Amino acid sequence: MPKKISIQISPEEAHSSEAILSIVSKELSVNKSNINHISIDRRSIDARKKNIKVLLRLDVYINEEYINTEIIRNYQDVSNKDEVIIIGSGPAGLFAALKLIELGLKPIILERGKNVRDRRRDIAAINKKHLVNNDSNYCFGEGGAGTYSDGKLYTRSKKRGSILNVLETLVFHGAKKDILIDAHPHIGTNKLPKIIANIRETILKCGGEVHFNTKVVDLIIKNNSILGVTTQTGDKIIAKNTILATGHSARDIFELLHQRSIQIEYKPFAMGIRIEHPQTIIDKIQYSKNDRGPYLPPASYRLVEQVNGRGVYSFCMCPGGFIVPAATNAGEIVVNGMSPSKRNSEFANSGIVVEVKEEDLSKYNMHGPLKGLMYQKDVEKLACSLTPSLQVAPAQRMVDFVNKKASLSLNKTSYQPGILSTNMHDILPKSIYQSLSEGFKMFGKKLNGYYTNQANVVGIESRTSSPVFIPRDKDTLQHLSIKNLFPCGEGAGYAGGIISAAIDGERCAKAILQ
Repeated sequence: MPKKISIQISPEEAHSSEAILSIVSKELSVNKSNINHISIDRRSIDARKKNIKVLLRLDVYINEEYINTEIIRNYQDVSNKDEVIIIGSGPAGLFAALKLIELGLKPIILERGKNVRDRRRDIAAINKKHLVNNDSNYCFGEGGAGTYSDGKLYTRSKKRGSILNVLETLVFHGAKKDILIDAHPHIGTNKLPKIIANIRETILKCGGEVHFNTKVVDLIIKNNSILGVTTQTGDKIIAKNTILATGHSARDIFELLHQRSIQIEYKPFAMGIRIEHPQTIIDKIQYSKNDRGPYLPPASYRLVEQVNGRGVYSFCMCPGGFIVPAATNAGEIVVNGMSPSKRNSEFANSGIVVEVKEEDLSKYNMHGPLKGLMYQKDVEKLACSLTPSLQVAPAQRMVDFVNKKASLSLNKTSYQPGILSTNMHDILPKSIYQSLSEGFKMFGKKLNGYYTNQANVVGIESRTSSPVFIPRDKDTLQHLSIKNLFPCGEGAGYAGGIISAAIDGERCAKAILQ
């Protein structure tokens, strides 16, 4: 059995296997020649003090052979097995498909958007030509919204399923093994598309089906049980079970469910903006250094405050990242963040969002469970009304925003379609901008240097989570009133991010077998 040991070392030492060997040898009073192998089990950074340390949890093999075990997945041929429809190819849909294959069922994935390669062209068109394809964009397409994101793999959903299993499945399909040991793992938007394509190939090789450009427009229901779906071409696809894993922006699906009197509910969500600092400012705040050097990663942060009874918090923080246009229709402005694997952009951005309360939605009560969705729509359309049909985003310097002062100029930005100096208070609801203004000042007291006019406020960050909840039985995971329909993932209100969505997809697949 390997000897387990935890050490605290400098960032420079953490980048040298020879340095780690020397430190472990000294710590255990063992000659280097007797140490056959050292495996890193966990890695994190402690930057709370000026003397920054890397914390390593290690398995040390002393005078015993180390056998490198490969990750194995038992995916079987399901070509002639019972079929399960999966609506959506985001993390929930893809991991549901993989689990179905393991369990001996055939997944049929229906994706309204394009595969990752073709999807790139539509994303380029948004950035360069301001053209939004309603079915192929940063939210819709193979891999869902997670494909073109930072690829953060951190989650608090530790009781719902195996995080390690999901991470190992990603490694099996091409992710670096580092995600198995880092405290806050991420893959990066430049690496995710290939991994997603590899997952698709696994599904196809095992006899599953993946249909792109296939938009579901209706559900076939008889005697309160789903029998299949109808696509935009009029084709009917029949299967005993259907997993609904559409993601948080599939408004047409939410509207369809409401029109068909299939029970859905309003779900609380949050709304705000993206804040973008030079990465050097965040590094200096977190590392207390003007230059983080070559051994520390771009610094991140996590902030939360209560302002007038509302939560104000950072969301999807992207160190060394970019702000991207995440609208799903022309005439909307929605922004999100992403990072490449090296996180080597000169900018740090994060959503800063405010809890939306039901009292904010009184004028939308006529829309019933869709009231949050309609609220979202109106704010996004208002943001776009300054530059109709374009993706130029409204922006303001941070201190100017708090002081309700017009920004005569804006800082450099990573947002490719461009930004326009705008009084954001004319766009954001009063409850949102007042809470943000107070929150920014409070954040500045926590992080000295954070509250600065060197940062841009860019809007609108409105797709933090689904504004709709699709209820299901807690034991069978079936919809409360429609048998064999399994609401799943972030769009149904059961996940928030790649890992939790993947876990929920696996849970739904297991529920079908049971």
